[in-house]
Amino acid sequence: MPPTEEHAREAGLAQLFPLPASIIAVVAFAALGPMFFLGNPSGHDFEFHLNSWMEVVTQWQQGIIYPRWAAMAHYGYGEARFLFYPPASWILGGLLGFVLPWAWVAPAFIWIALSAAGFSMFLLARRWLSRVDAIFAAALYAVNPYHLVIVYWRSALAELLASALLPLLLLFVLRAEPEGRKTIVPLSLVVAGAWLTNAPSAVMVNYSLALLVVVVAIVRRSPRILLYGGGAVLVGAALSGFYLMPAAYEEKWVNIAQVLSPGVRPKDNFLFTIIADPDHNRFNLLVSTVAISEMVLLLGAVFLARKGRRDQPQLRWTLTAWAAAAVLLMFSITSFFWEHLPKFRFVQLPWRWLLCLNLAFALWITLGMRRWIGRTLVCLLMIGVILFGWHRIQTPWWDSADDIAEMHDNLEEGKGYEGTDEYVPTGADPYEIKQDVRKVVVEGGGQVRVHVQQWSPETRSFTADVTQPSRAILRLFNYPAWRVEVNGRVVPTEMHEVTGQMMFALPPGNNRVRITLIRTWDRTLGGVISGVSVVLIVGVIATDKRRSESMSPS
Repeated sequence: MPPTEEHAREAGLAQLFPLPASIIAVVAFAALGPMFFLGNPSGHDFEFHLNSWMEVVTQWQQGIIYPRWAAMAHYGYGEARFLFYPPASWILGGLLGFVLPWAWVAPAFIWIALSAAGFSMFLLARRWLSRVDAIFAAALYAVNPYHLVIVYWRSALAELLASALLPLLLLFVLRAEPEGRKTIVPLSLVVAGAWLTNAPSAVMVNYSLALLVVVVAIVRRSPRILLYGGGAVLVGAALSGFYLMPAAYEEKWVNIAQVLSPGVRPKDNFLFTIIADPDHNRFNLLVSTVAISEMVLLLGAVFLARKGRRDQPQLRWTLTAWAAAAVLLMFSITSFFWEHLPKFRFVQLPWRWLLCLNLAFALWITLGMRRWIGRTLVCLLMIGVILFGWHRIQTPWWDSADDIAEMHDNLEEGKGYEGTDEYVPTGADPYEIKQDVRKVVVEGGGQVRVHVQQWSPETRSFTADVTQPSRAILRLFNYPAWRVEVNGRVVPTEMHEVTGQMMFALPPGNNRVRITLIRTWDRTLGGVISGVSVVLIVGVIATDKRRSESMSPS
């Protein structure tokens, strides 16, 4: 039987441990089974994440607490990756890299992400379902079909980590009416967590929050809930200001438009879309097959749930609205919204809304199929869909421990790795660079002697003894945050007309050159906004706590 209202209010972390958490963790671990025999699944983003984690560890070892410049990207020319990619995933990956062999880091990350998703779903489901049903919903959500697609084909590990926030989003929205303005703080933490984990997921979280508060406000006839949702969006953005402010301001300094290049645009990724790229089409067919299978089962579960209990109207209406929106947004009939809603196109891939649909999928399956035979059949059917896609549509790719060791060796030896187009400074062309050039090349004739003293991610220094006016060309992409000092004086830089490398003039004589990645004003302002927001939230929590204690009977 579902828990009583009093029991629901008491539901929390205490009920998660030890048995439910153990079951969820075991199910998440079981999802890693093929990795023990085949190696690491090397999906679309695998090398991006692993190279990022390795470089983060290297920079931490050099004393750089919060990396900004990925020095080894583009084979040593660098990119502003850590300024634009949210920090949660690369911090977690880096921490795991400190304590585990690199071949184990991605599986450990995946296990943590799947377990966290299951834990948060249990906290949501337990508020309305029995303990056993809540465990089933949590386990199903943790290893839902789209999560398996992420794990074995996409390696979109930051997006996978963000899935743990979605059940909490719905939980706090549904608590908005009884808890009033107190719900703003936990909701804002979810919004901030999304921004700091995965930008496309954060866009989905913000639009989902808007939809959910509208539905709850209508069901409860309480317009104040709209204010709580709006407040959470603003406070959440402020909390993540240290990341959002530089990412928004410095966006014009990089080729960020590449995130919407052909093949990754929304119009190229609606379900069953075909373009002139066979590899794209195979994966689109795979994810479309998974999506349609889930939609059919979800519709059946909703129909069966209507024959059962009809209480919990807020939960049912929000799940229905969220699922319906997620389904529609995966089809081309919603192209207008993808083109005109602010920042909506940066979700890129319409089928990414499976991340939200799977929350409704797990809960509706649990609500609609009360018998374990039905639940077992659903699980077996979805496993069958994944296996069909695995063998008939697109086989996953794999990296062995030796492959990963080679990646680490390339970084340690200074060879670097392939970067990403969207984080390359504006005007730079990574396809024109040469991987075997020296760190400093001096042009201008005469005698030249160059001695590199330091070449770290955020500081470069060297001496250049030249007999006539010359020009230094560095193995480094030019970026406005780099400050160049020659003999203690700041000098202007230029960008190489072909590659985008940094260039600057050198006067005759022995020149002492220092290049530093400076803290720009936007980074300082973002940090201040985040710091002030944290102080205000702590103050509000402390005030509410004192008020509650003063009102409670002695």
